[in-house]
Amino acid sequence: MKVILGLGNPGKEYEHTRHNVGWWLTDHLADRWGFDGWKKDGQARVAQGHLPGVKETVRLVKPQTYMNLSGGALVQYARRPFWAAANDLLVLVDDVAIPVGTWRIRAEGGAGGHNGLKSIQQSLGTQQYPRLRIGVGDPDRPPGGPLKDFVLGGLGKRDAESIRELFPTMTEAIEAFVRGGIKPALDVQSRAPSKS
Repeated sequence: MKVILGLGNPGKEYEHTRHNVGWWLTDHLADRWGFDGWKKDGQARVAQGHLPGVKETVRLVKPQTYMNLSGGALVQYARRPFWAAANDLLVLVDDVAIPVGTWRIRAEGGAGGHNGLKSIQQSLGTQQYPRLRIGVGDPDRPPGGPLKDFVLGGLGKRDAESIRELFPTMTEAIEAFVRGGIKPALDVQSRAPSKS
């Protein structure tokens, strides 16, 4: 099973915040792929189905805990025989270190101060899992100031549109990951036009 985990916070007040762009992309994938309705599964909501020509089930997962406990939703998968985060997990996450209108895929890495990634690392006991980082950084944001307030702040209409414009290319990369792993996904990224 391939698990695509979108990071976000539950609750209407967080819906349009920078921290929830991982959920935006997860919802887009469910619509695009025509997956069944979201169902409660432990600490998460899940939707699943198959991509054409792919035998493995693809499960979209949105943890319903707050961001700093997101990793709890992965514990059941980590216990499965033959399931390995390095090959079978892709995390969709906001990243303040890269500007709005850009995205990056990495095969592994540290949490970079992101509470959702810290929780995942703690639950899995490893940094070796792929992540697709969606830029929410603002070059005009004054240095300092609480990062929490920034990531929990709403995105302006223009920035939100810039992120949504990336969905088709990011979807292509995610489909490449499902079909062939991290390398084909990185190939899609390398061909993608970049605003940075």
